[in-house]
Order: sequence, then C-alpha cells, then structure tokens
Amino acid sequence: MKNYAVFLDRDGTLNEDPGYLGDPEKVKLLPGTGKALFRLKNELKFKLIVVSNQSGIARGLITKGDVDAVNNKINEILSGSNVSIDRFYYCPFHPDFSTAEESKCRKPSVKMVLKAVEDFEIDLSDSYFIGDSAVDIQCGHNAGVKTILLKSDHSKDQIYALKKENILPTFVAVNLEEACNIIQKDFNGEK
Repeated sequence: MKNYAVFLDRDGTLNEDPGYLGDPEKVKLLPGTGKALFRLKNELKFKLIVVSNQSGIARGLITKGDVDAVNNKINEILSGSNVSIDRFYYCPFHPDFSTAEESKCRKPSVKMVLKAVEDFEIDLSDSYFIGDSAVDIQCGHNAGVKTILLKSDHSKDQIYALKKENILPTFVAVNLEEACNIIQKDFNGEK
C-alpha cells in the first residue's frame, strides 16, 4: 500500500529558529504545531517526514548528537498532542565545509525526499512540502509535490528568490494550522 506524506522543514516551520539549534532545552514548538500535525497524521493519514539542512554540524557549531537530541525533544513535546514525526532526515553538510559529493543531500536536492519515498513507500502524487524558505519550496517543486510556503519575517525575500527561479509555492499559509486546512481542502478536492 502506498502512503502519502507531508514533508516538513524543521526550524522555522515546526519550532522557533534561534539558529543552529543544538540544545533540546531550547526547543519551542510554534503555536498550533501539535494540533496541526495531529490532524495531518491521525485524521488525514499522512506520514510526517522532516527534511532539514543542518549545516551547523559541518560548521562545527553543533554535533549530530545535538541534532538527534533536538529531534527527540520535538517528538517528546509532540507526544503531548498524541502525534509524532515518523522520521527526521537531515543533511549535515555544507559546500563551504564539506565536499561537493557530501553536500548533494542538501535541499533543494530531493535526495532526502527520495530516501523517505523508499523507506515509507510514499506516493508523491498527493504529497506536500511545507517550509518557510525558498529551498523548501524548490525541494518540493523538484520532487513534484505541492508546496506551501509559511509566511515569516523573510517571506518577501524568499518569494523574490523563487520568482527569479521561475518557481512559486502552490500555496502560502500564515502558519502550520492554516497549511493543514489548505491540505485538507486540496486533498479532498474542495475549492
């Protein structure tokens, strides 16, 4: 049986982004995250897959253990909403600090998405990608899924960068809850 997925960026999408988050005690989920993810997973039956660039590892600012601890903390907090992320995929490399070959996993590359497709037998035809940056939308576009850009302080810059690439998000949402509403309507064929 094929599964559908909502691919999610992590920092700035699920949780506040203080920059190179490595301390699980500093994890703060954005308002409504648990409720929205509960609906996506338990009511709409989507797999929840985080796809994240974590170049802080290559930069020597955080470790893989730090990233794993933060990811575990996110699921621990989400358990209070009776939901969890099915899997966290992240790219620890950056072209300024790693080889070009190593850095091929970085969004907007679809390498992490395709790994999730393989691991979870995901059908991309009715899957989505939600994120707060241009690389999230480019990654979703490259994977052939519908994309939702979350509005943020840097949305205008992100949309400008996307327009230069002739790529636009399928939808724009104020937050994860609105993104969930958009997915529910779109997936059910409602206008």
